[in-house]
Amino acid sequence: MRVAIVIVALVLGSVAFHLLSPWWQTPLASNWEAIDSALNITLLICAVAFIALNLFLALALIRFRHRPGHRARYDPENPSLEKNLTFWTALGIAGMLAPGLVAWGKYVDVPKDAAVVEAIGQQWQWTFRFPGPDRVLGTAGVEYMTPDNPFGVNPLDPFGRDDILVESNELHLPKGQPVKMILRSKDVLHDFYVPEFRAKMDLVPGIVTYFWMTPTQDGTYDILCAELCGTGHHQMRGSVVVEPREQFEGWLAGQMTFSDLLAGASPEAVTKLFAQANTCTRPATWGMR
Repeated sequence: MRVAIVIVALVLGSVAFHLLSPWWQTPLASNWEAIDSALNITLLICAVAFIALNLFLALALIRFRHRPGHRARYDPENPSLEKNLTFWTALGIAGMLAPGLVAWGKYVDVPKDAAVVEAIGQQWQWTFRFPGPDRVLGTAGVEYMTPDNPFGVNPLDPFGRDDILVESNELHLPKGQPVKMILRSKDVLHDFYVPEFRAKMDLVPGIVTYFWMTPTQDGTYDILCAELCGTGHHQMRGSVVVEPREQFEGWLAGQMTFSDLLAGASPEAVTKLFAQANTCTRPATWGMR
């Protein structure tokens, strides 16, 4: 009986904690209402299962407790109970999977008019790259990375000359514009995550990953690394500023291009960079065509 009372108290306390808790989702600032809906449906199904199973357990402890003169019945098989459990379990799992699959189908279907932004992660900071007026990101690769070319842009690729390089942890995006985030890592596994956007994806060394979203609310939001990436993981933070397009264009115009980077390097460094690029045998694949 005491155990049953503790179980009921646990259920009531859990529900009260959830309803009264100040820790909840951050306000949505992107187009991903579908992800919130999938999470809420999963939470609701899990809550119903949690409450029903624990209350059933408490009821069973009370109803079938040991009492003098009562004897337990041995019932090793119950087809009806097994069918019911299988049906309701399958229904619950389908209810949790279906909204997530619908959201995922939209998540990987990038709009054709989406702008392209590249986010590069390294221990323990973020940098970013935008295509220039040609609207095409130049190819890049770790084999081209030097102290004078930290983004690893291929100097032999003419599409990369006008690429816009952002060496700070602050990213600006225009409000209302779909954006495809191209993600790559210089070293270890990272994860680009802005809680208000509900969108995230791992940065995997050696390959390119991506996701897309549309910022819908002006403001400044934290960029977090959601993958344990070393002792400085907690310091790997940045910010994304969502603003009207006019302000975004003004900010973008003030950033450095890859041509500016080459112009600021010493002639010896540029010569070495091109010589290194000419000796590369593996084709650069970090880019958009």
